[in-house]
Amino acid sequence: MRIDILTLFPQMCQQVMAESIIGRAWKKGIIDVACHNIRDYTENKQKQVDDMPFGGGMGVVMQAQPIYDCYMTVKDMHPAPPHAIYLSPQGKPLTQAKAVELSKLPRLVLICGHYEGVDERVLEELQVEEISIGDYVLTGGELPALVLADCVCRMVPGVLSAEECFTEESHYAGLLEYPQYSRPREWKGREVPEVLLSGHHKNIEVWRRQQSLLRTKSKRPDLFEKVELTKQDKAFLVQIEPEECLGDSTEIQK
Repeated sequence: MRIDILTLFPQMCQQVMAESIIGRAWKKGIIDVACHNIRDYTENKQKQVDDMPFGGGMGVVMQAQPIYDCYMTVKDMHPAPPHAIYLSPQGKPLTQAKAVELSKLPRLVLICGHYEGVDERVLEELQVEEISIGDYVLTGGELPALVLADCVCRMVPGVLSAEECFTEESHYAGLLEYPQYSRPREWKGREVPEVLLSGHHKNIEVWRRQQSLLRTKSKRPDLFEKVELTKQDKAFLVQIEPEECLGDSTEIQK
């Protein structure tokens, strides 16, 4: 996968993408990342990329021309067809399902706005998809672009050691992830559930599914309403008392 980030702060984006798991995948050539400075495509000596909004109002707006010229130049830098995304609080929410969809595309071009946003005409001209990482406003689109890039890239084959690294995580299948534990077996009087020490893989699998159900029902009832429950799930939930504490039960309901 190729990801191009169009931004006023290319070094910021490049430094983040070059770290940790994503950075290692980049070095191995599993993914390819390029950060482009929109300011390099201005047509004035001052390298100005913004101006006052028509109609008045606070702040300034990023102009269409530098963004458009940057995109058109970047578009021809790689043979894969680009899918343009503008990171905006007005966009559709970024979900795990959306990230899976995007991870199957050969190339993404992420456009980072700044100030009061960008001239609407460039979004219309480029026919971008608008995506939001949450119902709040940030000072620029760089952090949202990095969040989206990380979320998508980690599902590209070869980035993580195995597919199970993300298919069992929260949100991937509509459920929150089950509780996780590591050494030591006992910490501050809290012990690891016995089922996880049993070596019985089937029981562990059942326990994890049950804990995911309980966790989702308790923490995200909105997600739980959309989960397709199996007969085993329904039988288990019928037996559970409403006040049961999450993560404390080691009993496997069969």
